[in-house]
Amino acid sequence: MPVNRNALIRYKTIDACLRNRRRKWTLDMLIDKVSEALYEYEGIDKGISRRTVQADIQMMRSDKLGYNAPIVIAEKKYYTYEDPEYSITNIPLSPQDLERMNEAVEVLKQFKGFSHFSSLNEVVQKLEDHVYTAAHHTRSVIEFEKNEQLKGLEYLDLIYNAVIERKAVEMEYRSFKAREANTFFFHVWWLKEFKNRWFAVGIRKEDGDIVNLALDRIVSVKIADKVKYLPNNRVAAADFYKDVIGVTVSRNQRPSTVLLEVTNQHAPYIETKPLHHSQQVLKRWKNSILVQIKVQLNFELEKEIMGFGDGIRVVAPKRLRKIIYKKYQTSLERYDKGWEEHERE
Repeated sequence: MPVNRNALIRYKTIDACLRNRRRKWTLDMLIDKVSEALYEYEGIDKGISRRTVQADIQMMRSDKLGYNAPIVIAEKKYYTYEDPEYSITNIPLSPQDLERMNEAVEVLKQFKGFSHFSSLNEVVQKLEDHVYTAAHHTRSVIEFEKNEQLKGLEYLDLIYNAVIERKAVEMEYRSFKAREANTFFFHVWWLKEFKNRWFAVGIRKEDGDIVNLALDRIVSVKIADKVKYLPNNRVAAADFYKDVIGVTVSRNQRPSTVLLEVTNQHAPYIETKPLHHSQQVLKRWKNSILVQIKVQLNFELEKEIMGFGDGIRVVAPKRLRKIIYKKYQTSLERYDKGWEEHERE
């Protein structure tokens, strides 16, 4: 039985509400949430009828779509799932589904040895884990880092397709420093992920600077069919980021030789998970090691260093050493001030 896009949005919205057991959901509250979702994703502003949502609940309860959702009414007015672990996204796979997925995993595994397909490794592991879990009716044995609270992920699919189809987008964007959002045309060349945060990378105009726009700062985005797309004829993404940690790239800055003294307590973490592909261990002392990386000095590098606290000391360059020293000094002053205010109370 085919299900249209609007119906799927309604089902997923109802499912998300009923999984949130911190609230009690009346039918009117579900109607409001569904109406909001349809407006957000499809631009439908006429709302949704009571009869439609009631029919959706009945459809979810039935086996027509394979949901068999255990939706019950508590206290004669509040809708909830009888099973707190239930979700329509956890529908068990049929034996035929498992067989097809197994075949897909075996095909994808053939590419794991080729560097060109190295990005498939995590996808293959996720598929293998999902197939094993479904087939053996057990809990997942691999847990990937994720943050379902991240903003902006709803734009990922549209922007990805804009890159693939070589189309410009019209974007309403508000940076952290801006008081108001700004609307402009943007030509996305690739998508970049760093520490679970996604960025659209491209240019605003021909011969313009390459910029990173965080998806969580996008207010709205749509395909700009009437605007001619400006393709990437300049640089490959891998080359663009080869001298940096993170996403902030300076066009006019050469990479600096950064020397870091790392305590033995933190050395294993740095050695097993290098800060950058250029990393080398130059010296080993009794209580620490000297690490060298060649990167541009940027905000992400500073955060990475400070994330190790007293486990890392910047040896060189002098400019970076001063920046980190000043940040720690400011932090200490804030701690001291906080204690003084506390004592006066």
